[in-house]
Amino acid sequence: MAVHIPGLIMMFLFYLLVLGIGIWASIKSKKMEKNTHSGQLEVSFLANRKVGLAMGVFTMTATWVGGAFIIGVAESVYDPTKGLIWALIPLQMSVSFIIGGLFFAKPMRENNYITMMDPFQRKYGKTLTAVLAIIPFISELMWVPVTLISLGVTVSIFSDLPLSLCIWISAAVAITYTLLGGLYSVIFTDVVQLSLVFCSLWLCTPFVLASDVYTDITKTAFNNTSQASWIGHIEPDDVWRWIDNFLAMSVGNLAFQDFHQRILSSSSTSTARMICFIAAGVVLVIGIPPVLIGAVAASTDWNSTTYGSLSPYERGEAAMVLPIILLHLTPTTIFVVGMGAIAGAAMSSTDSCLLAATSIFTTNIYKIIRHKASHRELQWVIRVSIAVVGIVGTSLTHLDSSILAFWILSSDLTYTVALGRTGFTFSTGLLRLFACCPP
Repeated sequence: MAVHIPGLIMMFLFYLLVLGIGIWASIKSKKMEKNTHSGQLEVSFLANRKVGLAMGVFTMTATWVGGAFIIGVAESVYDPTKGLIWALIPLQMSVSFIIGGLFFAKPMRENNYITMMDPFQRKYGKTLTAVLAIIPFISELMWVPVTLISLGVTVSIFSDLPLSLCIWISAAVAITYTLLGGLYSVIFTDVVQLSLVFCSLWLCTPFVLASDVYTDITKTAFNNTSQASWIGHIEPDDVWRWIDNFLAMSVGNLAFQDFHQRILSSSSTSTARMICFIAAGVVLVIGIPPVLIGAVAASTDWNSTTYGSLSPYERGEAAMVLPIILLHLTPTTIFVVGMGAIAGAAMSSTDSCLLAATSIFTTNIYKIIRHKASHRELQWVIRVSIAVVGIVGTSLTHLDSSILAFWILSSDLTYTVALGRTGFTFSTGLLRLFACCPP
């Protein structure tokens, strides 16, 4: 594959930009530490609880709108065995935000917790909490390869570099700026990344729709002839599986530290709730372009494109249908911009996973073991933890290059274990804790 010079230049500038923001955020974070009476953990993990409404909406939405979100939605809509009815990730995440705003934002923010495990620590004690914290920590660790694979694929498309090397380069950038500025870096880079994602996707979609190599998507929506319907259908035997998937991606998301970190970093309780409700709407809007692109892919006559006679599904490349569509149905400039959207989305989720895993380990595991840890010691624990989580998470990409494999593993840990009846539930447990047993 030939080197795509414009794409490489775009990726280089993007990486340079986020690194610059990370360095600037690091300086801001150090000044904040000197001028505040808050603890080291609140500054590093919660941006000193001073995140306003606008910044909060950006970082909350960017946390979940990752490369897996964009690519996964388009793939599911395109896949003839699934379709739109199985690609409800935007709706599921919107429901998750609404539930979080209604039931979690107020009690979590009013009690000034640092992590989602703090309510358990108050009710059940430190030792049991440290054991329970292992599950969300591993879940966050499993999300690192999910985000990095999609980011590495973006870089590899523009170059002749091996996928593994592209993943490590991307990981190094994400680890570095997260290490430098903590949540400040994550928030400010999220603003840049989500802006890029939003504008790029909505810029690319009209060019895709303007192509003349596909059948009108309104005609193929319920098509039962040569092309499968991109709306999809549910067999009677699959109803319970569909319900299970919907709950896993809506209620299950409430068991991730990333979500609660945004609530707890908000400047007030009302701000925390509004962030959730606004993000619920924004994530639906961002989900529209990948749905339309997936629908176009399902309706495309691939013989009329430069891709070839066999479809991406027949070649086993359904997971890459979004970049394939951008490459073969849009001008080069639009393709580069679209891949930039995927890169921005992927990196915005990578840094969130690194910081979320580190916050749980430092606050609910290390501090319980070393409850007299000094300020300087905690600083080093945070730095080392971010680096170790990043390196271990990146190393896991060598086991499997499938985004879906790690996604399922991470979701299963939070949904079946953290939310299961056999263990202490995270979401329902928190609801009962706040409703029946106020701290």
